Amino acid sequence: MKIIISFLLLFQIMATNAQNFYELKAETIEGETFSFEQLKGKKVMIVNTASKCGFTPQYEDLEKLYKAYKDKKFLIIGFPANNFLRQEPGTNEEIKSFCQRNYGVSFIMMAKINVKGKEIHPVYQWLTQKEKNGVLDSKVKWNFQKYMIDENGNFLNVFYSKTKPFDEAIVKLLK
Repeated sequence: MKIIISFLLLFQIMATNAQNFYELKAETIEGETFSFEQLKGKKVMIVNTASKCGFTPQYEDLEKLYKAYKDKKFLIIGFPANNFLRQEPGTNEEIKSFCQRNYGVSFIMMAKINVKGKEIHPVYQWLTQKEKNGVLDSKVKWNFQKYMIDENGNFLNVFYSKTKPFDEAIVKLLK
């Protein structure tokens, strides 16, 4: 019985070691510090993006999804990353211009980061490490991988690149 109680206490301690989503910060594409604390009460989709990828046209549907649900406390945050076949070679200014000119992107775009490797950004450490998000480990497999966070800062799910923004499973999480 003592072993079971010890195990349960250890499991509870491990579960509470998860980092709070709202403690995270990132730099916007304009170079300003963005505190995730301001995301409280909102559902959030985080997407690693690239301008020269076969999935780049997803920007169009991401923008449509954002516009369709933004009044229901939903935000999309794009994180440009050059981790896959150098498909995001541009500067932050070039990326911002590309997104606005070609897709009318109005959702939040962050400064270019690393979503994997030794220099992985803290936001992506949280998204990909169970010890930080409290739910599951994952790997960023390619550009336009989508992570869903609920209005309480809890990790909900990860959707890989082939999953389109209006996929039934994503829309269900927004309703």
